[in-house]
Amino acid sequence: MHRSFISISFLIVILVTSTLTPAQQVATQTNGAANSSDPIARIRDEGLNRSKVLETLSYLSDVIGPRLTGSPNMKRANEWTRDQLTKWGLKNAHLEPWGPFGRGWVLKDFSAVLVEPQTIPLIAYPKAWSPRAEIPSAEVVYVDAKEEAELARFKGQLRGKIVLAGPMKTVNAHFDPQGSRLTDEELLVLANAGDPGKSDRAARPLSPNIQQYLKSQIFLAKAVQFITNEGAALIVFPSTGDGGTIFVDAAYVPKDLDMSSPIATALSLFLQGPYPWDVTVRSMVPQIVLSVEHYNRLVRMIKAGEKLQMKVTLAMQWVTDDLMGYNTLAEIPGTDKADEIVMIGGHLDSWHAGTGATDNGAGVAAAMEAVRIVQALGLKPRRTIRVGLWSGEEQALYGSLAYVEKHFGKPVDDPQAASLIRMIQGGTAAKFERAAEYDKLSAYYNLDNGTGRIRGVYLQGNEAVRPIFRQWLTPFADLGASTLTASNTGGTDHISFDAIGLPGFQFIQDEIEYETRTHHSNQDVFDRIQGDDLKQAATIMAAFIYNTAMLDEKLPRKKIPGQ
Repeated sequence: MHRSFISISFLIVILVTSTLTPAQQVATQTNGAANSSDPIARIRDEGLNRSKVLETLSYLSDVIGPRLTGSPNMKRANEWTRDQLTKWGLKNAHLEPWGPFGRGWVLKDFSAVLVEPQTIPLIAYPKAWSPRAEIPSAEVVYVDAKEEAELARFKGQLRGKIVLAGPMKTVNAHFDPQGSRLTDEELLVLANAGDPGKSDRAARPLSPNIQQYLKSQIFLAKAVQFITNEGAALIVFPSTGDGGTIFVDAAYVPKDLDMSSPIATALSLFLQGPYPWDVTVRSMVPQIVLSVEHYNRLVRMIKAGEKLQMKVTLAMQWVTDDLMGYNTLAEIPGTDKADEIVMIGGHLDSWHAGTGATDNGAGVAAAMEAVRIVQALGLKPRRTIRVGLWSGEEQALYGSLAYVEKHFGKPVDDPQAASLIRMIQGGTAAKFERAAEYDKLSAYYNLDNGTGRIRGVYLQGNEAVRPIFRQWLTPFADLGASTLTASNTGGTDHISFDAIGLPGFQFIQDEIEYETRTHHSNQDVFDRIQGDDLKQAATIMAAFIYNTAMLDEKLPRKKIPGQ
């Protein structure tokens, strides 16, 4: 598509590149190996021309498959990544426990079929940690309540029934593509973003959209409590996706909630148990998610006066022999600054409906590829490069938070509201305490926004690193990576580092189909991976960890008032 303007960030790249020496310009060309004495050119050549990233990701997603925290697949992924990193020559590869987390969950068999008044195989998937169900035939009831007072209409009507929980959802045609890349306009907005705030970030109110989401989750929890008390046999939720794409996460645990303070209630809902993985939880009703088109059809049939009967088989297995979670760690030892650390990583756990390819096998494979590139080239970093592959991210950043608390520090006197806001929006705690390795970390780099190529870096308010990162991105401008934004981003493992003032960064990525198709869905599979994008991302990550390891001083840290 023709564009009538060029973004400011792109102009900067053009101007900077035009002032480079001939040798530096060679390093920005596709064949970076033209300057074999330049380690960044060598990294580029290895990463783009001899990549192992897709091979790694295929094994994680196709062979091992979904990696629900606490499951045997999760432990297998921990062990396989440890062994693969050892095979590549990294040192001190090991599993580091955290927890206890709770019980694992394995799906053994599942089917859902409407059997009356006609046979309709249904597109559905169980929620994780849902208990088993064997229902030869049961009546289907539609509970269309939108608020707590409306639940009373169904008192005494749900025992032994299969409950469609929640109103029908509108399914619109997709006139716009479901896959997208960041446009020049969107990158310009990021580049021009102002200071996101530092220690006061956690004191800011939740956005209206997030508040509305939390209120909806409170009502769902209340509805599940009511349906459980009424003795229903199964709860069916409509998917938020369409076209056969089903977004699935964890089963709801019945909770007695105080609705007088919705936001405080939401905080306790997300940050306090019981959780479905807790070994003490016994009162859950089996729960599944149904494709929205099939859900809507069943509702319309009921409204037309049809009496529906559904057959459901849900066989699962609890895993309780080991209640701990594990992170995978490995290192490339440094030389003259070996006691200082540069970290890279992503979360190894996933949801269960797909194979965890874009969320976040892609980030794990890219992080592993980054250290493989440095090791394969025989580069000798001054600082120790450490890769961390986290579990429990999908539940609440558990793995990385536990690791950071043990090695670097943790927030103190931290209100639940502040903790939740940081998890969602990013930012640094007002008060935190330091652990033994706090002063040893130079930076942590994370990748966890799908399969899209890197377009730049979220600086998390750390303006001191902007000129450094600008220089490091210059050799990759022709690959689309040139944007630096002061903005925070949240929702993933760099938050565990940034929350205590450490330089923790998430890369800006093209979204591709992340929110529309693959994020937490049954379509989060290897075939939705963009191979060239992932090679580009791993290569840039390798360059960043190598450059960070070679600096004379550690990366500068943002100033935290009161610290």
